[in-house]
Amino acid sequence: MPRILLVKTSSMGDIVHALPAVSDIARHVPGAVIDWVAEEAFAAIPALHPQLNTVIPVAVRRWRKAWWSAPVKAERAAFKKRLQEHRYDAVIDMQGLWKSVLVARMANGPLHGCDLRSARDPFAALLYRHRHRVEYRQSAVARMRKLAALALGYEFAGPPEFGIRAEPPAGLPARYAAIMPSASRVTKLWSEASWRTVLERLSVAGYAPLVFAGNDEETARAQRLVDGIAGARALPRMGLADVAGVLAGAALVVGLDSGLTHLAGALGRLTIGIYADYDPALTPVTGPAFTASLGGRGTPPSCEQVLAAIGQALPATDAPSGAAGAMP
Repeated sequence: MPRILLVKTSSMGDIVHALPAVSDIARHVPGAVIDWVAEEAFAAIPALHPQLNTVIPVAVRRWRKAWWSAPVKAERAAFKKRLQEHRYDAVIDMQGLWKSVLVARMANGPLHGCDLRSARDPFAALLYRHRHRVEYRQSAVARMRKLAALALGYEFAGPPEFGIRAEPPAGLPARYAAIMPSASRVTKLWSEASWRTVLERLSVAGYAPLVFAGNDEETARAQRLVDGIAGARALPRMGLADVAGVLAGAALVVGLDSGLTHLAGALGRLTIGIYADYDPALTPVTGPAFTASLGGRGTPPSCEQVLAAIGQALPATDAPSGAAGAMP
């Protein structure tokens, strides 16, 4: 049976965008055994896909802080040994960067990636045995599906199937909205006044706003947002598997252009993404349920636009007061 290795190490959103390629491969390559290399911090995300054989964690981000130390050298050697346990019929570098191609080249098998005109990093393209032309001006999900299809000789069609599932944890409100107001860059942030308005409207509509937070700064922001809003609360920091469970049980997710927001779309949640410093046409929130990707580089959406999208997503009887375009 064919054995295939996908290398998509980070970030969370990028990993989510590559998940439909796993579903495509499983459908078009009978009996395929599919492995995946991901950064240890994000390995729990591809592991949610039942058609993956195994996820091999790598720790380049952590290793480079002490690359030549004895413990890191031992970890690198163990990773290389594990990566070379099998002979692969195809190794596909879905990341397209110099750091990912160096990881991919450790594996035993012919290496595939984008060609010079379509690779994110031209240096990486020079190191592939098989180079494929993948148009850049399309969504990241479509790019990943196309690269896998060209590498393995099939044609994909139809909407993307992310294929992941997660179980909501116990102890959450009966109806809640998951909110992701934090991001890795300040340029991605949305005004706290607008967030407060959205949370207040959701609370009035009967959806308890649960706000994700990670570090101290994010926790402080979350506490400011939920202060005084009925049913709203800031969530404690949790692992990705638990985060996925919270997202899976949400009636609605509203978040910045972040990995968690894209994960919510992949899990089939009603999801609204807020963009302030990136083109949503390249990385739109995608999934089988209602999704909206609002704003753009330098043009974040207004509060009214977000409320209108919530009105489209939720039943008319539950839409926040003043939201336009509620579904009948």
